[in-house]
Amino acid sequence: METFGSRLHRAMEERGPLCVGIDPHPALLARWGLPDDVDGLARFCRTVVEALGDRVAVVKPQSAFFERFGARGVDVLESIIRQLRGAGALVLLDVKRGDIGSTVAAYADAYLDPSSPIYVDAITASPFLGVGSLTPMFDMARKHGGGVFVLALTSNPEGAGVQRAVGPDGRTVAQTIIEEISQLNVGSEPLGSFGLVVGATVGGTGHDLSGVGGPLLAPGLGTQGGRAEGLRTVFGNGLANVLPSYSREVLGAGPEPAALRAAAERALADCRAALTAAGQ
Repeated sequence: METFGSRLHRAMEERGPLCVGIDPHPALLARWGLPDDVDGLARFCRTVVEALGDRVAVVKPQSAFFERFGARGVDVLESIIRQLRGAGALVLLDVKRGDIGSTVAAYADAYLDPSSPIYVDAITASPFLGVGSLTPMFDMARKHGGGVFVLALTSNPEGAGVQRAVGPDGRTVAQTIIEEISQLNVGSEPLGSFGLVVGATVGGTGHDLSGVGGPLLAPGLGTQGGRAEGLRTVFGNGLANVLPSYSREVLGAGPEPAALRAAAERALADCRAALTAAGQ
């Protein structure tokens, strides 16, 4: 069975290092001239799949913007997951789940078991109940070739107080997370299946990300303030494994599919240029 890390590495080689987030919040639906209801949500998603599903390496739906419509919104989420996978994109579901025991095991069943209707290639997860609490997710991912991206250094200002807090051993909370995820990827080639989420706007972190061995998701590029040329500052020697992620910068160009494709191509060109220049 092919691992998520191997699939992601191939997708980035073939389609380029780009993730596009799908965040259909009310203002974006209105900007597209769509109603803020399930019908508008479904029409929005169909357009995104048509425009980007066969072009972008990774697409990242934000689950909350579907859940807010209840069961019918989750139906749309299930549909877009199937459509995106059918178009060849890897689906990273942004759910940021985290819990303990049977609950985190149920989250693993929901998102990483192929028998689930909301099965995806990978999910985001919160480690702040302890990285070990996510073990059922890691185990399910290994069993079925899935991936888990664990929050480490996020862009929101509230995060620093927790993530950069220093423990008794002198390491920050984030450094502990980095090292524990690195251990999960030992021996994985060409890329591990367990990644980290590091905001593209955090600047120089003082943390060494070069030995993670897995993908480094960098959300916050474009409208949220991050710039591709700034990735070297954030990731340093870990740049080779970075998966840049744009959302509003690309989706705001809609609703015409051609305009969405053009925006994605511009974002990808910026990322290629920055990553190539940094690697020279």
